[in-house]
Amino acid sequence: MAGMPPATGSQRITWAEVPAEVRAAIEKLLGSEVAAAASQPGGFSEGVAARLRLADGGRAFVKAASSLVAPGVARFHRREIEVSRRLPDGVPAPRLLHAHDDGTWVALVFEDVEGRLPAQPWERDELDRVLAAATGLARALTPSPIDPALLARPRLGGWRALADEGGAGRLAPVSRWASDHLDELVALEEAAASSLTGETLLHGDLYPFNIMLTTDRVLVVDWPHAWVGAPHCDVLTLLSSASLSGVDPQAFAREHPLTRDLPPEAIDAFLAAHAGFLLRLAANAGPGADRHLVAMATALGKASLRWLRRRLQDVSGT
Repeated sequence: MAGMPPATGSQRITWAEVPAEVRAAIEKLLGSEVAAAASQPGGFSEGVAARLRLADGGRAFVKAASSLVAPGVARFHRREIEVSRRLPDGVPAPRLLHAHDDGTWVALVFEDVEGRLPAQPWERDELDRVLAAATGLARALTPSPIDPALLARPRLGGWRALADEGGAGRLAPVSRWASDHLDELVALEEAAASSLTGETLLHGDLYPFNIMLTTDRVLVVDWPHAWVGAPHCDVLTLLSSASLSGVDPQAFAREHPLTRDLPPEAIDAFLAAHAGFLLRLAANAGPGADRHLVAMATALGKASLRWLRRRLQDVSGT
């Protein structure tokens, strides 16, 4: 298996393209001019994501977007500011140093982390490290330290909306099986609500491109999609994506402390809702959509769907 598609969109801008007055405001927060900026791969936003080397020898990581050019990204940044400010000490996430919001440009300045993304395809020892970290993260964030009213809705569900939109035809080129079984997927999605309820602050987007590994730490980055729900949801998200590396997610789910005791229908319902969000996005993507983002959503959605199909076939014996 080749692992995941490229996890970088096509609309990233550089630090130099940020307006001079915004760069100056960020430098004022940092207390030093920026001597060099290196744009970073990963992510799909129409904004800047760069590691900064400061004139005084310090370092920082900045991401920023314009609400005029990329209103959705700016909205995510504003939400991530609220989440990052409230994460408890000790949570394995980069520390937010500063935030800037002038009404148009929104920027977050984090501590710079000397780390790297996990290898893709997954290496077993790294996957084990990340799954252990996900367990610790869920325990540390239960109950949620953040009021759910400040958070996003979970990025789950899409089959009912597709059915109501008459979207089976748009879905067919993405997944013929999903198009042919849309009613069944709608039913599974609608059964998901009870198994998603919980008190855990979830990352909501736990894929390899949002994980940084250092020599001795696992850090989870990019928190705008955090929500409060059942503690197993992030682990199932990660495991479904790991199947793109040839990993058997079912084998890990049978052993992981957050999933091994779940009723089978809880896993089925989550996988259906997870695939529904992603494949609706892919099915509805227009010609102007970022092709890298669509490819990622398609790959992740189909991975979740394949696991679900296998589980359903195991139950039916077909």
